[in-house]
Amino acid sequence: MSLEAFFLPASTGQRFALLHMPDALATPRGAVVYVHPFAEELNKSRRMAALQARAMAAAGYAVLQIDLLGCGDSAGDFGDATWEAWLADVRLACDWLQQRTAAPLWLWGQRAGCLLANEAAQRLERPVNLLFWQPVVSGKQFLQQFLRLKMAAEMLASDGKGVMERLRSQLRQGEAVEVAGYLLSPLLASGLEQAELLLPPRTGRVEWLEVSSRPEPGLSPAAVARLTQWLAAGQQARGTAVSGPPFWQTTEISECPALLQASIQAISASGPR
Repeated sequence: MSLEAFFLPASTGQRFALLHMPDALATPRGAVVYVHPFAEELNKSRRMAALQARAMAAAGYAVLQIDLLGCGDSAGDFGDATWEAWLADVRLACDWLQQRTAAPLWLWGQRAGCLLANEAAQRLERPVNLLFWQPVVSGKQFLQQFLRLKMAAEMLASDGKGVMERLRSQLRQGEAVEVAGYLLSPLLASGLEQAELLLPPRTGRVEWLEVSSRPEPGLSPAAVARLTQWLAAGQQARGTAVSGPPFWQTTEISECPALLQASIQAISASGPR
């Protein structure tokens, strides 16, 4: 295995990227692009993403991790980010990786990154498989939850009346909103709000993985409903639940070894389980 850190040139500055490659003598089994989660969930998930990328490379996959515009070590501030710019970054990563290997393409999204990965897959004129980690199914609901962080902070300092409506009014009027240390632009908010985890392109498989804190893990009702719809529509999709902590939101950085193993098994499978 090898690891290379570099910057990818983009139309708006550079994007920091990490490339994990299998043994130089091996032909990659797949080309995987990681689409990271939103805001603080990205920082909480970096360790798990790194562990998974290494495990995938050890299993024979080429993996490209990219920090989207305004995130991590990439150019710009979070307030510069827009939904369209992030979609362009995902496409940039896919194009770059596929210029270096003809292996089947996988978009590996986590949380809100699944919304981005799915929309990017819809726009790609090529076959693509999808690996989802704890996917967000509604961008509108996710945005509401994110704005509540600001509402909760303001309620500690005041009565909190009308906070949510004021925040939405600011965004509608083209004003950015600061939430938990992140400056949310109106264009990013509107793109996220309109995003929905709809039927993926039928050119590839969908592997949906969730983490459950229960001793006997099971898929969430939202996952069961969405997968049932997709299967009825002819999509090749499967869901898997594993036991572990919700590492993207725990106070301390945590790991979920079962998810690492299940992800390798999922992308390596060739047919229904």
